[in-house]
Amino acid sequence: MASKIGCSAHTLNEWVKRAEVESGSRAGIPLDVLEKLKAQEREIRELRQANEILRKASAYFAMAELDRRPK
Repeated sequence: MASKIGCSAHTLNEWVKRAEVESGSRAGIPLDVLEKLKAQEREIRELRQANEILRKASAYFAMAELDRRPK
């Protein structure tokens, strides 16, 4: 069947599995849920990077403030 539609047997098998997951007849995570999960993971990663930058900036300015006070 795969050769009739111009794809490999593996690709066709993956399409069938994905269709079964989407229809609920096979265990797995639907694509819309996977996409949301990936977006949330990306957002968490970006927020952690921003927090790290802010933490370092805060420490830098705190040290600058300590260095400035005795003058």
